[in-house]
Amino acid sequence: MTAPYSVDLRERALARKEAGETNREIAAALRISPSCVSKWTKRRRETGSLAPARIGGYKPRTLSGERADWLRARIAAGPFTLRGLSAELAERGIKTHPRAVWVFVHAEGLSFKKRMARPVRKGVLLRLAADQSASTYPASRNALRPRWRYARFGPHKTPGVR
Repeated sequence: MTAPYSVDLRERALARKEAGETNREIAAALRISPSCVSKWTKRRRETGSLAPARIGGYKPRTLSGERADWLRARIAAGPFTLRGLSAELAERGIKTHPRAVWVFVHAEGLSFKKRMARPVRKGVLLRLAADQSASTYPASRNALRPRWRYARFGPHKTPGVR
C-alpha cells in the first residue's frame, strides 16, 4: 500500500478550504485528488484530527480460545477431514472455511494422513513375498520404477548417444 499524505499537506489543504477555495481548485494547486480534500474535511469534522487512520490491522482468528480447545480435542478423538471439521464447526454455530481449519491444524502441527487406496502392483507383492521383513515398501523404491528410454530429439538425451 502507499503511504498516507502528510499532516502538513492536509493542514494546508484545509486552510485553503477555509479561505473559500473549492475542492477542485485545492486539488489542482496541491496535485492531489479532489476527493482527498472532501474526505479530510469530513475527518476533521467527525474526529477533530487530521492524522491518517491506521492502515491495515489485525483480525483475530475465528478458531481461537474455547473454539480452538474444542477443535484440538476433536482432532485428538479420531480421523478427520478439513471439510468434515468445518461442517462440525458449522453445526456448533461457527461459520468457517476449510482453509481456516487447515491454517489452524497446520499451525498446531496436527494432522491425519490417510493412505490412498491404490491397487497393489504385482512387483510389490512378489518382492514382499520374497522379503521376510513385513515392510510395506520394497527396500529400493527405484527397483519398481519403469526404465524409460529417452528420445533422441528432446531435452533429455542419454549421455553418449548421438
